Amino acid sequence: MLQTDVLIIGSGIAGATAALRLAENPNRRIALITRAPDPNDSNTNWAQGGIIHRGTDDNADLLVEDILTAGAGASLPAAARILAEEGPALLNEILINISNINFDRSQDGKLAYGNEAAHQRRRILHVGDGTGAAISRGLIHALQSKPNIQWFTEATAVDLITYPHHSRDPLDTYKPITCHGAYVFDRKGRAVHRTLAAVTILATGGLGRIYRNTTNPQGSRGDGLAMASRAGARIINAEYVQFHPTALAVPGSEGFLISEAVRGEGGILLTPDGRAFMEEYSPEWKDLAPRDVVSRAIHHIMETHGYSHVLLDIAAHKPADEIRARFPNIYSTCLKFGVDISRDPIPVVPAAHYFCGGAQVDEVGKTSIENLYAVGEVSCTGLHGANRLASTSLLEGLVWGHRAARDIESKLDKAPLHIPTREMIPPWDESHLDADSDPALIQGDMQTIQNIMWHYVGLVRSGERLSRAIRELRHLQNEIETFYRTTKLSDGLIGLRNAVESALIVAQAARHNRQSRGCHYRVDSVLEEGDRLI
Repeated sequence: MLQTDVLIIGSGIAGATAALRLAENPNRRIALITRAPDPNDSNTNWAQGGIIHRGTDDNADLLVEDILTAGAGASLPAAARILAEEGPALLNEILINISNINFDRSQDGKLAYGNEAAHQRRRILHVGDGTGAAISRGLIHALQSKPNIQWFTEATAVDLITYPHHSRDPLDTYKPITCHGAYVFDRKGRAVHRTLAAVTILATGGLGRIYRNTTNPQGSRGDGLAMASRAGARIINAEYVQFHPTALAVPGSEGFLISEAVRGEGGILLTPDGRAFMEEYSPEWKDLAPRDVVSRAIHHIMETHGYSHVLLDIAAHKPADEIRARFPNIYSTCLKFGVDISRDPIPVVPAAHYFCGGAQVDEVGKTSIENLYAVGEVSCTGLHGANRLASTSLLEGLVWGHRAARDIESKLDKAPLHIPTREMIPPWDESHLDADSDPALIQGDMQTIQNIMWHYVGLVRSGERLSRAIRELRHLQNEIETFYRTTKLSDGLIGLRNAVESALIVAQAARHNRQSRGCHYRVDSVLEEGDRLI
C-alpha cells in the first residue's frame, strides 16, 4: 500500500503539468502512474499539428471568437476566456522556459506560426509534425529531475477509492462522495495495490479506441471516464465525439493521423477522380471548415458515390522540399505505406479523434466528487462545446493542469487533508479466483464494441441506430461484468470493462440529445435555428 499527498493518473501534458507545478514544493509527495511501460506513451505523444500561442496580429478576443464559433454555440465563454488569456504566457513559462521545447522558428529566429482550420489568424506553434512528442519528452525530462515524484509505469488504475463506497463505517453513507485514491493493478507483479491520497487527479486521456477507426493510441479506452462515472461524478457532453476528417486510408496504417496542418498549409480535399468538393459543403471556409463539417462532408460524399476514401492533395500546392521539411513524420510514415506526399495525393477517411465531453469540472479542474480533479481529455471544462477547435487540446491540458495544481497546493497548505489508514480501506481480494483472462475473448468483445459504435454511434446517428446500440451494449456489458467478476485481472480486462461502460455513456447521451449540433449529427434531428447541418 502507498500513501501520498497527490495521486496523478496519467502522464500526458495535463497530468505532467500538474505534477511539475506540485513538485515545486519539495515537501509535497506526488505519485504519478501510467499504464504504459514508457511515460511518454500518451495521447499527447500522438498529437501532430501543434499548440495555440498568440500570433503576431492576434489577440485573446479573436481566439475566444474562434473557439465559440467552432464549438457551435455550446462552448462555455468563461473557459474560452481563461484559455485565451492565460494560455500563451503559461506556454512560454512551462514549455519554452522550463521544459526547453524548441518550437520551429522562421529564418529571422522568430517563432513560426502555422495555420489550421477555423482559425482567423496564424497562431499555431509546432515542432515539425511531431509537436506532441516534443512536448511530452520535454515535460517528462523536467519531471524526472524532481525527487519528490514517485513514478509507477505499467500500472493500470482499476477503480477510484471513494467514501462511502469503500468505507467500512456505515455512517459514512450520509457523507458526500469523497475520493481517497485508487486501486492500482501492477502489471509486472500482477497484484492490485491500494494507493491512498489526499487528492487524486484523473489525467487518463480519451476514448477513441471504443471506435473501429480512430487516431488514438491503444490506451484510449475511456478508463478515466468509466472510473469517474462508477464513482458518481457528473458526466456531461458525452455525445460530442469529434471525428478527425483525415486519417490515412491504406491497409495496416492503424488510423495514422494526417494533421489538420496539412490543410492549413494549402492541402485540398479531392474525390478519387480528382474533383475538389468542400466548396459544396462550406462555401465560406472550404477545406478549412470546422472538423465536424469536413468529416460529415467526406462521409456524405463517400456514402453517396460508394468511395472507399477521398484524397488530400498537398503536393500540387507546395514545393516538395517544403512539404518534407514541414511534415517529416507524415512524409516518412506515408512513404512506408507507398504514398509519397510530396508527389501524390494522400488517401484519407474520417476517424474518431477527440472526446469533447467528460467529467464535468470547474475553472480549476474540480469534479463533483470531493478531492477528485480531472484535467485534459477526460475532463469537460466546457471549452470545446460541441466541436473542438484545432490545437486547443494541448493548451487546455497545460492551462488546467497548472490551475488544478495551484488549487490543490492552496488547499493542502491551508489544512492537511485526511488520508485513510490501511485498516479503513478493504484490500483487493482475488484469492477465490482461479481463471486467467482469455485474450481472445477480450479482443472479440472489444471488436464488437468498436463495430457497434462505428456503425450506430458514429458520424451520422439516428434514434433507431442509437437504441439498437444501447440494447446491444447493455447485453454485452452484462456479459463483460460477469467475466470481470469471475476472472483474474489483466490490463486488457480492465480496459474492456471501461470501454463498454464508456460506449454506453456516449450512446445514451447521443440518444437523449435529439438536436444536431457540432460533431453530434442526427438525421432525425429536432431542428432549431442556427443548427449547422450538411
